Parts: sequence; C-alpha cells; structure tokens
Amino acid sequence: MRATVRDGGRYARNDHPADFVNGVAVGTAGITAAGLAPGGASAIAGTGTASAGGIAATYPPLHTGMRGSHPGAFEQAHVLRDGGHPGRGEPVDTGERYDLVVVGGGISGLAAAHFFREAKPGARILILENHDDFGGHAKRNEFRPAGSPTLLCNGGTLGIDSPRPYSPQADGLLKAIGLDVEAMKGIEKEGAYRSRGLGHAVFFDKATFGADYLATGADHRPWPEVLAKAPLSDKAKADIAAIESGGADWMPGMTSAEKKDRLSRISYKAYLADYAKADPAALAYFQPRSQGWWGVGIDGITALDAWGMNFPGFAGLKLDKGSIPRMGYTPMGYADTGGSYALHFPDGNATIARLLVRALIPEALPGRDAADSVLAQADYSQLDRPGQPVRIRLSSIALAVHHVGDPETAKAVAITYVTGMDLKTVHAARVVMASWNMMIPYIVPELPDAQQAALHDLVKAPLVYTSVELANRQAFEALKISRVYAPGCFFTDYGLNEVVDVGGYATPRDPSMPTVVRMEHIPCEPGLPEFDQNRVGRMALLQTPFETFERHVRAEMGAALAGGGFDPDRDITGITVNRWPHGYAPEFNPLWEPVLPEDEQPHVVARKRFGRIAIANADSGRAAYTSSAIDQAHRAIGELLS
Repeated sequence: MRATVRDGGRYARNDHPADFVNGVAVGTAGITAAGLAPGGASAIAGTGTASAGGIAATYPPLHTGMRGSHPGAFEQAHVLRDGGHPGRGEPVDTGERYDLVVVGGGISGLAAAHFFREAKPGARILILENHDDFGGHAKRNEFRPAGSPTLLCNGGTLGIDSPRPYSPQADGLLKAIGLDVEAMKGIEKEGAYRSRGLGHAVFFDKATFGADYLATGADHRPWPEVLAKAPLSDKAKADIAAIESGGADWMPGMTSAEKKDRLSRISYKAYLADYAKADPAALAYFQPRSQGWWGVGIDGITALDAWGMNFPGFAGLKLDKGSIPRMGYTPMGYADTGGSYALHFPDGNATIARLLVRALIPEALPGRDAADSVLAQADYSQLDRPGQPVRIRLSSIALAVHHVGDPETAKAVAITYVTGMDLKTVHAARVVMASWNMMIPYIVPELPDAQQAALHDLVKAPLVYTSVELANRQAFEALKISRVYAPGCFFTDYGLNEVVDVGGYATPRDPSMPTVVRMEHIPCEPGLPEFDQNRVGRMALLQTPFETFERHVRAEMGAALAGGGFDPDRDITGITVNRWPHGYAPEFNPLWEPVLPEDEQPHVVARKRFGRIAIANADSGRAAYTSSAIDQAHRAIGELLS
C-alpha cells in the first residue's frame, strides 16, 4: 500500500520540562549519561523506550529520532550524484564472488533473492542495503515502554492493499513465506475504536483558519452539525458540507463519458473551484486531502483520480463504472477488477520483509509462521555471516556497478560499495538493481543514454510517517476521537494506530496504557507540476532537522487535544520520524504527462535488462504498491535467467 514530507518552522521552540534526544524524552542528566551518537543512534536513557536497555544499540527497530533515510544512509550517494569521489581511497577487492548481487534490501530486492533461489537453490547471493535495517520502505517502529507490552507501528509501507488483485507470482510469494492473507483477516479489529464511541475529527488551526477549533464526529454526524462552530464563513461551511455529503450534479447536460473525459483533464482543485464553486476557505480545507495518496495536494491530481479514490464531491454526477476516456489511462483506485485482498499488520508490511528474511536466512528470525513473526526479535548478527548462501550487508551504499568487459559478452559484473568511508568491491555473475530507479544512472553510468533519461524521469514522492509513543490515550477518549484531519497543519493527518491482535501481540484496549499515534507529513509546493513539487519537497525534507518535527508534534497535538487534557510534556514519551525523501513510486498523471504507447513509457524504457544487469523496484512497475515491487522482482529475475 502507498504511504508521504514538507519543511517546518511555523512554531517557535519553547523550553520544555522534558526535551528529546534522538526521539526519546530525557532530562538534562539523562542527556549527559546517554552518550548518544548524533543523527539517529538509539536513545537509552530517560523514559519511553529506555526500558529496552542495551538491546536498542544493535536492534534497529528500537531506534528513535530520525529514521527512514537516516543520517549515514545516503550522503555518500549524494557525493556520487554531485560528481565527487565518495569514500576514502580506492576500492579494495574483497575476493567475494556471488551468483547474484542485489542492490537494495527492500521488499523488491528481498523478493528478487527469493525468486532466484527458487530457480537456483544452491546459489550464493549478496544483498547490499544502504540503511542500517532491511525492508526498504517497509520499516518497523518498535517501542518497549516500562511496565507495558511491546508497541509496534509501521514506519513506512502500511499494508497489503492494491487497486489490482495480486498477481499469481506475488500471491505465490506471500504463501511461500507463510502468509495466507485470507486466513489472517481476523487479526484486524475494524470498528474497535468506533465501538468505544471514538470517531474522526477535523482540527482547524489558528494560523490557517483564524482560530483553533476541533470539530468532532466527522465520520458520523451531519456535516452542517460538525461545522457549526468552525472558524469559517457560512458559505465555506455550506460548500464543505455539500462536497463532503456527495455534491450535486455540477456538470449538467453531459453524459457520464463526457464528464469523465473532462475530469481527466482538470485537477480536483479546479473541479471544486470551477464547477462546485467552492469558497477559498473550503479549497484550503480540501487542499491536503490527496497528499497521503499521491504526495501532492488537490491541485496536482486529476479530478478523475479523485473520483476513482472515492474522494467527496462526485456522487451527484452519477458516473458509471464503464468506459474510461483517453486510452491507456485508468484512474487510480478504479476497481474494474475488484482490487486486491487487504491486510494490515501492527508493523505494516515490515512483516513481509521479515518473513522474506526468515525464508532466506532462517537463523535471523525465530519461528515458523506469519503470526509468530510479529513479536519475534530478529538477530541482525546472522545476516552477513561468512559461508552462508544468502548474506544481507547493511549500511552498504552501492556506488558503481559495471560489467567486467563488454556488456554483450561479459561473464561477470563488479559492484563497488561504501561502508562508512571504506570502499570495497565484490563480483557477481548477475546483478539486480532493486534500488530507487532515479539513482541508477549514477551507479550504472554505462547504460544507454535513453535508458538513463527514462530512469531520471521516475521521480519519487517524498513522505514522512512519524510514530509518537504516548503514555496513554486518555485525551483521545475524553474527546471521543481516534483520528484527526488537520488541513492547515504541518502534520495533516494523525490518529491512534489500528487495532490488530496477532501472534501474542495485542493492541492495548486500556486507555491508561501506553499507545502509539501515527502522524503523516507530506512536503510539496502547490502550484507546480507534480514532479517539481516532489523535488521541492525532497529538498525541504532533507533540510528539516528532527527538532522541527518534534516542535510540530508537540504544538499541533497540544493544540488539537487540549480539550481532552493532553499535555505534550507529560504525555509524549517517544518520537520516531520516518523520513522518506524518495517515497512513493511515481504513477502516471495525465495532468502533466502525455499518454504514450506502453513500450515508450518511461518506466518500461528504464527497466530494460542491460547485459547481466536487470532492474526491479516498484518504480519499474510505476505503481507504489508492494505487489508491484514483488512483480518487478519476478520480472527482473526472469530476464536474467532467460
């Protein structure tokens, strides 16, 4: 499933009784005692995850502070991109020879290793991963508050969910690693919060709307009632209520096909402004609605895509689900094939990554099935042991991949990577580049010019998922809410983590127990084309320090939940910021791109096999879904073995 970033600065930092070091609340004495390394090392002092003790030093899921693309995971790659000389000195040949080297230890890279091993059971495989943890975007945030059971949250990929059914290859892989989605659907307790009377709310912030106000009951009360006391004009209230309730036929006199054709050529914002005649304040209310899906606001997506995702304001148009205008364009979410099955684990699709690692290196994760993997602690010391058939080498940034000789006749590929500042080279009979596609031209410069250009075209959308550990959820209970949409804020969407019970893990039901809130921040620049918004957002994200995220977490939750007695200094016990400058795989957007024959589409040109090098990653399928990552791994391995 998809998952999104922006820069900060609205709130000035205040002095707090408890400040944060790398995401965990500590006092002054704790800061001194912790002896923490800068830039994302684990916090082992004070409250919050401190109860985990020394385990966190060697167990990445427990690291707090700046995670995702954490410090140390990308800087040398940026030196390469900018034409510099990464690392120190010249590469040293390790003497290692592999049947396959996979660059990228996300789900696509792990799946590629799985498929290759199925075809060649005795193969020797090395997976190089630039982060200090495996899984790519499928990251696991783990909290172990004192006196409480373990708490989990997804640090990236949220769950199994796609507009299309999983292919036989992707479905087969899930089953092969012990995951039967249909059989496990009971682990999700949908409606658990609703059964306690907790619903959705909208927070109108003072900086955007003129006053701070929390409007509750947004998922079950009539919209005029929800908005009655909101700091909005009567027209803005009426417009929001009309759109949220389904809207009228704002395109009279047109057939369904004509309406869809028009919707495919205008933005969702233009539809609301020009056809629904929405007030500017109403447009501000809706602006970030699409950010969590596309990485841009309603100015950057088509109105037809918004309809396909069941966004509000289209019911009155009475559009049919039949023909789609403009050949080659199907709106995102359009369920002409019914969509895929869906499942959410407490740590998101990190469970899939962990099960893949278990299948490749059984000693790394104890247990036998998907359920018992949830609370199992991975043994990272087992990932890269000499002599084992599959090795996963973390904190290793690939810098150069080239054939030894002419690509047409070469028998081997040399792969140079950097660990810390040390440059090393290994050799392989075949390579799968399962990394972010737009970086591949810098790593494989011998690719044809047209292929390099196509790879550069695959611009990913930046995103941030922030996991916030709370001492309890009593403020949410007092306000009768479980989720907050905050259209004017830095964090535009946040709420209590979903209720899931599996394999001994149980989401806390007692409001007085510690809990986790997941917050979403999407950096973009409204008014620009989508990819330009992504580029601006990425730059802003890389320049935004952890402290800025902390200030926004404190200020925004403090303001929205004040009526429930929430005290940020008392109630926030840990913060993990999952920063993804290269987040969602790009998807086709007809607002900014021409409709092209399939063999001319950038991702198809970009993924062509080059000698002994194949290209995977969800980028290669131009779909930001786990199923795409797996399918592209299967295709890449098939090309190398053909």
